[in-house]
Amino acid sequence: MKSRLGLPATGLVTGIIFGLGLSISQMTNPEKVLGFLDISDNWDPSLLFTMAAAIAVSSIGNRWILNKGPIFSEILHLPGKSDIDTRLVLGSLIFGTGWGLAGYCPGPAVTGLAGGLTDTVYFVIAMLVGSQLERLWLLRHPRTANSNDLD
Repeated sequence: MKSRLGLPATGLVTGIIFGLGLSISQMTNPEKVLGFLDISDNWDPSLLFTMAAAIAVSSIGNRWILNKGPIFSEILHLPGKSDIDTRLVLGSLIFGTGWGLAGYCPGPAVTGLAGGLTDTVYFVIAMLVGSQLERLWLLRHPRTANSNDLD
C-alpha cells in the first residue's frame, strides 16, 4: 500500500509530533534531564513517566505493524544486524556519557534549537562535528562485514 501523504509529508508530520512530545515532556530542557539522571541528590522521576508512556505507545504500534504490516510501505523494513559488537558498545558509552554530561540527546537537542539557547547550539555543532569525524574514521578504516572490532 502506498502512502497517500507521500514519504516527505509523513516524515514532516511525524517529526512535528515527535518535537511537540519532546517539548511538552521537557526533554529539551537539559536541567530536567540531568535531574532525572542524578539519582543521588534531588532525583526527578517525572521523565520516567514520559519514557513509560513512550514505551507503551510504541509497543502497541509495533505489535500492530508486526500483525497487520506497515501503513506507508509495501514491505516491513527491519534491521538485519542484531549482534552486540565493539562499535555498538563504544557508541553506547559515548552517547550515554554525552547525554549525562550535557543533558541532551540528538532529537531533543535539534528540537531545542528553536529555543535559541547558546548551549543547545554548541551541543548540536559538537554532535555534527563528532558525526563527521566518525564518518571520516570509517572511510579511513573500512570494516569487513564479519568484523567485530574497530581495528
